Amino acid sequence: MKNSLIVLLFFISFSIVSQDVKKESKLKPYKVGFLYNSATNENFLNDDPDYDYSTNTYKAQAFYKLTNWKKFDIELIVQPQIQFIKHQLINEQYVTPDIDNFLEKREEFTQQKKMNLYGVEFGFAAKRQIFKKLALQGTISLGFNYIDTRTERIAKGFTFLENFSLGISYETFSDSYLYIGTNLFGHVSNLDFNLPNAGYNILGLEIGYSFKI
Repeated sequence: MKNSLIVLLFFISFSIVSQDVKKESKLKPYKVGFLYNSATNENFLNDDPDYDYSTNTYKAQAFYKLTNWKKFDIELIVQPQIQFIKHQLINEQYVTPDIDNFLEKREEFTQQKKMNLYGVEFGFAAKRQIFKKLALQGTISLGFNYIDTRTERIAKGFTFLENFSLGISYETFSDSYLYIGTNLFGHVSNLDFNLPNAGYNILGLEIGYSFKI
């Protein structure tokens, strides 16, 4: 219930901001939407046996047209987001004796943790029309975030997020679009601003809906 209320307030706030942005033509997106992503470290590309990590991510989206290159439309997607994360250290030997208070940290980190990540992600999307209503879309993005709980792999506080996603966009109704895809690569780390910084690697599925304004 608490997580549902947070998500509801998040999207209400985004809706209000979107309405205010309409007054400033230079900042006005041509399209807005939302996206849900479910991802885990347990996948065929990267399955680290030392830990379990899964996330449910809710993103609000604002789309800005940048340019056209050959047959591709290039867009900027601004995505404020909330991630609800579950994490657990499986291999306690990952926390080695040379780490301060390693026995206490083994006890702490081998318990399943529920964590939240808050941030904003900037995606550069290339979209190519395949059929009249169907387009292929690839997105590379970078995010700046705050994670509220420490683990054996990353410190609490400021983090970066990198994603590469690939999917299809289908015009369901006039000026409204359904997106289905996967983030083939997702990574969270903090560039050694704090230690530890092994980070997380994930792969997931995502679905989104957007409409022109």
